[in-house]
Amino acid sequence: MMLRFILALLAILAPVATATAHEVRPAFLEITERADGRADVLWKQPSMGMLVVPLRPRISGGLIDRPAGRVESAMNFEIRHWNGIDLGAQGLNGREVRIEGLDKTITDTLLLIHLKNGDEESRVLSPGEPAMTIDAHAGAAVPAYLLLGIEHILTGVDHLLFVFGLLLLSSGWRQLLRTITAFTVAHSITLALTALKLMALNPGLVEAMVAWSILFLAVELVRKARGEDGLTLRQPWVVAFGFGLLHGAAFAGALHQIGLPQGNIPAALFLFNVGVEIGQLTFVGVVMAVLWLLTRFKWPAAAPRLAWMAATYAIGSFSFFWFLERLHAVIDFA
Repeated sequence: MMLRFILALLAILAPVATATAHEVRPAFLEITERADGRADVLWKQPSMGMLVVPLRPRISGGLIDRPAGRVESAMNFEIRHWNGIDLGAQGLNGREVRIEGLDKTITDTLLLIHLKNGDEESRVLSPGEPAMTIDAHAGAAVPAYLLLGIEHILTGVDHLLFVFGLLLLSSGWRQLLRTITAFTVAHSITLALTALKLMALNPGLVEAMVAWSILFLAVELVRKARGEDGLTLRQPWVVAFGFGLLHGAAFAGALHQIGLPQGNIPAALFLFNVGVEIGQLTFVGVVMAVLWLLTRFKWPAAAPRLAWMAATYAIGSFSFFWFLERLHAVIDFA
């Protein structure tokens, strides 16, 4: 039963071998209303090489139906700019914003609206809700960055595999608590420093090293199964902290690709980080609850050797594939 559980969990976490982790990146639409009755629009659309996710932003009244004034490409994104759009007497209030094609995908779109009176409105448009109507009198904005943080960690297969590896590596609740806390503190530090541009790292190289960190954990899990000893096995929180710094930089890279509201960067950064923690703790809670249930119903509390080795070799295989793929992308991009 434990073998089936671990293999099933890995099957859920691991996409097909030809896909990369974080394939499901959100799109980003920013609308800025100017005091002169015009607006500027920025659209970031996820892409993979020459392939672009088939999404198209619309604003009622045909405001951005014409070709974009400027088009540029960045790593994993295509960016379009419309500047000086005439809003007419209506302005932005009451206009519908829709993302065509979103209902046929499994990604989301972060919508950020800056009104000329200084208010901001943010919303996460999803396949089930691909449109919204701008209400200049709506009051407090939806905490979209909180939702994006939760989504980022729960759809980040590589980060979840790392956390799952930490769960298997830790012995007892106290050691697990220290390990998860160390990972949280570490990635919070580099997330803040990188997002605030106080440090800069190559995003592609960071993603490759994140994959390597999971591979390292898989090797240590094999050593644990063989009864070997070492600092990693005695104090897994040290490894969690060290690699947590890498994972935080990766979180910041994703946040940078989405974009931060220039008028309220600290709040957006805080909400995104809180969202990451909520998602991470939810995952840990679910896994620990299932393991507790297995113990409660007198199934083996510890994974049999076959299940342990299956889990560790599966984690190692996925992470090794991601490492080679991402390192190849870094070399090609350079």
